Amino acid sequence: MPVWMITAVMLVLSNIFMTFAWYGHLKGLHDKPWIIAALISWGIALGEYLIQVPANRIGYTQLSVAQLKIMQEVITLAVFVPFSFYFMHQPIKLDYLWAGLCMLGAVYFIFRS
Repeated sequence: MPVWMITAVMLVLSNIFMTFAWYGHLKGLHDKPWIIAALISWGIALGEYLIQVPANRIGYTQLSVAQLKIMQEVITLAVFVPFSFYFMHQPIKLDYLWAGLCMLGAVYFIFRS
């Protein structure tokens, strides 16, 4: 499997953890003190870092830091939109499409030779 693909798969997994760490407590722990939410989120974020750090180290063998960052941002949006819709029950807005198109432009410019 190519390095960029291994990196992308690992970043998708780490972003799933990250999204739940950052936003999952808004739904499931809204009635708990913020310190409880923070401690649980930190535990979830540990899972994210255990995947994200090796993903970036693997990716950096063939990708630049800028390419890794843009890949991360695109993956973040790709994970966040379904999370927002399915888990948080938020409406999908046309603005997500425009944001996605802007991200595609960023991908084009950062990965062109």
